[in-house]
Order: sequence, then structure tokens, then C-alpha cells
Amino acid sequence: MTTLTLTKFQITPLDAPLGAVVTGLDASQTIAPEVILQLKQALRDYHILIFKNQNLTDEQFLNFSFYFGSLFVPPDNIPVLASQPGVTPLIIPVSNVDNGYTGTGEIPFHSDHKWTPFPSSGSLLYALEVPSQGGDTSWLNLNLAYETLDESTKKRIANLQLITYNPFLNKPGEPRRKYREDKSIPLISPVFPHPLVRTHPESGKKILYLDYATEVEVVGLDPQEGQELIAQLRYHLHQRQFYYQHKWSVGDIVYWDNQSTLHYRQAFDPSERRVLKRISLAGSRPF
Repeated sequence: MTTLTLTKFQITPLDAPLGAVVTGLDASQTIAPEVILQLKQALRDYHILIFKNQNLTDEQFLNFSFYFGSLFVPPDNIPVLASQPGVTPLIIPVSNVDNGYTGTGEIPFHSDHKWTPFPSSGSLLYALEVPSQGGDTSWLNLNLAYETLDESTKKRIANLQLITYNPFLNKPGEPRRKYREDKSIPLISPVFPHPLVRTHPESGKKILYLDYATEVEVVGLDPQEGQELIAQLRYHLHQRQFYYQHKWSVGDIVYWDNQSTLHYRQAFDPSERRVLKRISLAGSRPF
């Protein structure tokens, strides 16, 4: 299989702001070292990789994912999707059936685990069943978003720290704030400031490390000034020129760099099934 992987394997960049399609690779088999290194370089270059026509058991999916890193494990006191204290699922069912997670509604642009001390470096999402329409996932290039800011804004945000508050601590039905203005509200979880302009740990590229809807706070800024700055940056982020929209096919695996992208999920018909599996990989302290 190694020889076949080497001879048929191909990485084709998308005609989009990010992304490349990988063909001629069977992720259920042992992957040659040269190929793994090419895939890691391609992820740095293109931010997301789309592997087509895969057919994997859970064990094979794990074996493939762990070529790229170890499992993301949150601290016990920092909840994330599907976590319980002391329990981190190896594979999370992103599904609207059979006790899966994330439901059927729209999910705004975000990156996973940003409120933790060491956010995940990336995730792999594997499609088993997809709806006839809707449920597309879009990824947004945060390096391109940073590079297209004007110079005065780049200087203004260069050394700012951002706190992202944990959305999994919100009570059901509670209004979702986009900026923390009221400092009198007691914190119920530790917070971890990260650079608003993050440096990618491998490529060295600058990243606008901000999502679109989660509650945040800029450290050291007056609440009104911070809120206005974040609103300005989020307005800049939400441009079609920065993202690629992926229509899922059964057998797709998308591996994305969680450090340099945001992702968004389209709503879909609750009467249809959408079943995917996600593995998230450990990351480092943002700098």
C-alpha cells in the first residue's frame, strides 16, 4: 500500500482563499513518512485538507489522526463539547441523531477550545451521513483576514490580549453576549488571555485570533473602546473573500488548522440525518 500511496497521492489546491483536496490516499492504511510530512506542510500552506472517498473504522480514523498530533484533553474544570470532568471522548459524534452533538441549527464562525489554556491545534471531521441540502461547513482564513487589515489597525492590536469566555458555561436560554461589559458579574471559571494577533507556531504567519460571536473582552481596554474595536474587527472578518464553503459527501474527512481558521455550520432540515465524527488534536500555548 505504501507504494500505491506514493504513486497515486496528490494534493490539489482549491480555487478558494484556503484549502486543498487530497486524492489517491487511503487513510485506513499505513501512510508513508514522506506523505505524512507533505500533508503537514500542506496544512501549513492551505489551512484545511479535504480527503475524499474514505472508509474507516473508528480505530483506523484514530490511527490516521494521530499521525498529526495527540488527543486534545481539556482541563477538568474547563468544559468543552462532549466533555465531563476526567472524561475526554476520543471521537465525538457531531450528529443530530443517536445522542450526538451540535443539533441542526446554524453555528456562527468560531474556532474550537479558544477559552482553554492550550486550544486544540486542529480537528479532523469525518462524514458518514449527510443531508440532501444544508449542513455545509465553511472555513475562514484568519491569516488572510489579518493581512488585509489597514496598517494603523495592525499597530493598534499588535500587543493586545483577548479573553474568550467559555460558551459552555452559559445557562440554557440566557442571552448570549458578544462582549463582556459588566465587570460585576462573578467569574465561574478560570479565564486565559491569548494574543489577539497570534503567531502560528509552525508557519510564523500572523493570525487575527478572534471568532465571530463568542463573548470576549480585550484586556486593559475600557469596555466601550474594547467593544467598538471587536465590532470593527468582526465586521472585517465577515467577508466572502476570506472563506470556503464545503458541501459534504459521504467519505469526506476534513482536517483543519484550528489555530489559523474559523468554521461555520449551515442549518439543515431536522428531519434529515447528518452524522459525522470528530477528533481534536492537542495544541500549545498561543503566542
